[in-house]
Amino acid sequence: MADENHSEIRVPEDGASGPSNGNEQDSVELASTSQKDEDDLKEGTKKKKKKNKSKKKKETSQQTDPPSIPVVDLFPSGDFPEGEIQRYKDDNLWRTTSEEKRELERLEKPIYNSVRRAAEVHRQVRRYIKSILKPGMLMTDLCETLENTVRKLISENGLQAGIAFPTGCSLNWVAAHWTPNTGDKTVLNYDDVMKLDFGTHIDGCIVDCAITVAFNPMFDPLLEASREATNTGIKESGIDVRLCDIGAAIQEVMESYEVEINGTVFQVKSIRNLNGHSIGRYQIHAGKSVPIVKGGEQTKMEEGEFFAIETFGSTGKGYVREDLECSHYMKNFDIGHIPLRLPRAKQLLATINKNFSTLAFCKRYLDRLGETKYLMGLKNLCDSGIVQAYPPLCDSKGSYVSQFEHTILLRPTCKEVISRGDDY
Repeated sequence: MADENHSEIRVPEDGASGPSNGNEQDSVELASTSQKDEDDLKEGTKKKKKKNKSKKKKETSQQTDPPSIPVVDLFPSGDFPEGEIQRYKDDNLWRTTSEEKRELERLEKPIYNSVRRAAEVHRQVRRYIKSILKPGMLMTDLCETLENTVRKLISENGLQAGIAFPTGCSLNWVAAHWTPNTGDKTVLNYDDVMKLDFGTHIDGCIVDCAITVAFNPMFDPLLEASREATNTGIKESGIDVRLCDIGAAIQEVMESYEVEINGTVFQVKSIRNLNGHSIGRYQIHAGKSVPIVKGGEQTKMEEGEFFAIETFGSTGKGYVREDLECSHYMKNFDIGHIPLRLPRAKQLLATINKNFSTLAFCKRYLDRLGETKYLMGLKNLCDSGIVQAYPPLCDSKGSYVSQFEHTILLRPTCKEVISRGDDY
């Protein structure tokens, strides 16, 4: 544009300067105006660039401390980070480059994105909780802080987005399914081994992931055993892999560890009656079990399945039983209509259907919804087979149990460890 405007200045053909006349003056003024327009345009472009820069900056805003920004606001594009990718091997190596399998993945992208959003929430919440954990914390405060952070970050919305199951914070010989009921005064101590197991979901796509926290470094080998056993289970998993083969590999790694506790050496044992499991939409246990000892099912993993690969290492008997006061409950997934006589049970079932459907819940969640005097109704729902109680699972008293868990997806072209993070 500038060149075009400058060409309007008239110079005599012989190159000599002509007499100063009105036309020449007009031309010079025109050139001056053009220069000004050009400068204004440059200035405007600079401002626009600045605006775009600040807009870009806004799009990649950082999470606050403590976390309060929903992850959808941190990823305005709507695409959430994929987890760790592990390539298939041997007979499944061809899947990596198959155009047909890639097309299948493109069709499933909305599902993948939903579960990745849930995983990003899980990563950010567990990073924050690990940073504030300290001996002397009330377990109820710990759980409520964690759950409220999940609600904010996932933009809780009824059954479309929220908590997938109650926060498990089982201590020492309690392996799973313990969360404090209202009024519980249990405190986290320096010598405790706590399994922190919580879940997030988007549209019923569940991320189930757990870590173990111990302040005393004496327990490090115990934690290392279950962490490495879980990583082995993930590595061995794949399409057409038999579940029993995964269990054998996990047990071999787990039981290669020893831990010395207060002068006594223990071999770490896999808890033989606890398993990983397949995951379905709104269904935390979808039918297949992934053993953590040898000799399990011959059933194979299949393309498109989600699995929670979890392992439990124990210094006790390596076998759990139900004990202590129950806190976890879940409506049975395949239950049909069962007539109920007790009005309070009917009312409670309506609350469960509306707020949890077939996702697990605990007594604290019912209290939070304003439900009161519901124990008789809850017992009636359990007795009728509509709701299942899940009491705490405990090894021998005085022993210690550690747990690590990740959710994996067997995509058509590769294996994705959905919940993998920098921490674990």
